[in-house]
Amino acid sequence: AYVKENNVKSAAVIGGGLLGLEAAKAVADMQVESHIIEFANILMCRQIDQGGHDALVGVIEDMGLQIHCGARTESFVGTDGSTDADNMTPVSALRFSNEDWDDLPVQMVVVSAGIKPRDELAQNTNIAIGERGGIIVDEQLKTSADGIYAIGEIALYNNFIYGLILPGYEMAGVCAKTVAEKELGIKLDLADEPAFTGADLSTKLKLLGCDVASFGENQPPADDLDVSNLVWNDPLGGIYRKLIFNKAGTKLRGGILVGDASDYTKLHALAMKGGELPENPAMLLAPASARGEVQEEEKLSEDPNTQICSCNDVTRGDITNTIIELGVEGATLKEVKACSKAGTGCGGCEGDVKTILAQELEKLGGSLSNNLCEHFQYSRPELMALVRTDADPTSVDSFGKILAKHGHGDGCEICKPTVGSILASIYNGIVLDDGRDALQETNDRALANMQRGGSYSVVPRVPGGEITPEQLIQMGETAMKYGLYTKVTGAQRIDLFGASKYQLPDIWEELGTVGLESGLAYGKGLRTVKSCVGTTWCRYGVQDAVGFAVRVENRYKGIRSPHKLKSAVSGCVRECAEAQGKDFGMIATENGYNLYLGGNGGVNPVHAQLF
Repeated sequence: AYVKENNVKSAAVIGGGLLGLEAAKAVADMQVESHIIEFANILMCRQIDQGGHDALVGVIEDMGLQIHCGARTESFVGTDGSTDADNMTPVSALRFSNEDWDDLPVQMVVVSAGIKPRDELAQNTNIAIGERGGIIVDEQLKTSADGIYAIGEIALYNNFIYGLILPGYEMAGVCAKTVAEKELGIKLDLADEPAFTGADLSTKLKLLGCDVASFGENQPPADDLDVSNLVWNDPLGGIYRKLIFNKAGTKLRGGILVGDASDYTKLHALAMKGGELPENPAMLLAPASARGEVQEEEKLSEDPNTQICSCNDVTRGDITNTIIELGVEGATLKEVKACSKAGTGCGGCEGDVKTILAQELEKLGGSLSNNLCEHFQYSRPELMALVRTDADPTSVDSFGKILAKHGHGDGCEICKPTVGSILASIYNGIVLDDGRDALQETNDRALANMQRGGSYSVVPRVPGGEITPEQLIQMGETAMKYGLYTKVTGAQRIDLFGASKYQLPDIWEELGTVGLESGLAYGKGLRTVKSCVGTTWCRYGVQDAVGFAVRVENRYKGIRSPHKLKSAVSGCVRECAEAQGKDFGMIATENGYNLYLGGNGGVNPVHAQLF
């Protein structure tokens, strides 16, 4: 909303860490020129070095983002030229203290510059505070004042603030045991005194589609002489890998992986827990792609000490024990997560938790449920088969009847749209009749696509890509009236982005005055029939591709299916409409059309087969 209301064309994101880079990409996705402002000389300076920075910069700049490292932001400049911090005029530029740096014109600033300890409570006491903030603590998280402890992002241990969840949990564990014994007098019979001596800050991220990982001692101090570095730098492939060994090459101390971190788990384990290295340690350096191997996700280790959830420090053994305690009947994914805490932090390990659950249930003689939800003890294909093959179709032609016959309860946000899709595929009744409107997902109900931030995009149907001047004018007037962003899609339609939900009825009423209707650009059914211009205009065309595409789209529009359907008509063998990359496509010959089936142009491209 701020971007539209203030006509933001350019924005700056202050901070080149993980969240800053993600924020910068989000800004760019709003069609705003995005600048990343980083104080350090490299991005993600705690995780990677100059080589990793160079590889990451290539990925980021290919996305159209602009990077300014070593930037010393001095002030925000308002539209009135003021740099007063109390001035409330909108920002017009960033000003830097760097010599010879000009002001950067921006209309929006996003700050993602890390954490700052909130130590105000201790500032007027005798509790010791670090020079740059944070309450100083010892290994038991005790402050300089008797009986007072500090944990988390306020605690300054060994002159370092930990801003991650796992160190916070480790601090909490140490502090709880210490307080219990020393302050409350509870005997815990611990073999050793609880102590926080630092935390493993290893991370593996999927940053803007690029693997970024660091582990162990990834940036040892300059005066550390027991260091040998091996570096793989492939600027063409966007891959940078640095492995840090001891001088003798017998121990892996840490590393940095950018572009290919497929073997992170193995390398992390070697660095943190030790293990036998290859006779030639350099064999660990090359990425899987360079070794001619198929890049696959690593198989989960069977070692019970393997860490699965880094947020809560949960091992495979912890998860296995939880599953055994819950038993075959009680070990659902939800219960395993709740009891073991695995997958309840950032959620990145949930896939691994599910895999372990399936493996362990199989060992116990059970299996992982593929039930649609708690209301149906069937998977979607099983429920589809039951409805399709029912001897009495009238007994399964509504959600209520299907629920009564094959399920229980009241239904939920999972099963209602699923049953709605099944009913549409089998019976294709009018969506608004017999309570079917309540089964539709948000996009179907709104006749628009929900986008980031809760706004909607409106996609009128343009059969065969044929559109009249009156329709173009009306779309333009509507877009201007409601401040919508417009874009021509790959399916020969025009998207109108940025509509609020309450505006949708008015927008469709105005578009309807020139015969425009919803293009079903979100539902499971026929989307579009793309076409070239055919014999109407093209000197190579041998059939009226546009006219045929319009007839096909109007004939099958509104028909629902288990998945979206796309089609195309090409007026000659030059195939300008890409009909062989569609679910069904037609290519003109002098005698008619050849029909192609089963093509796809998405994630896994498939060449359609001549039927």
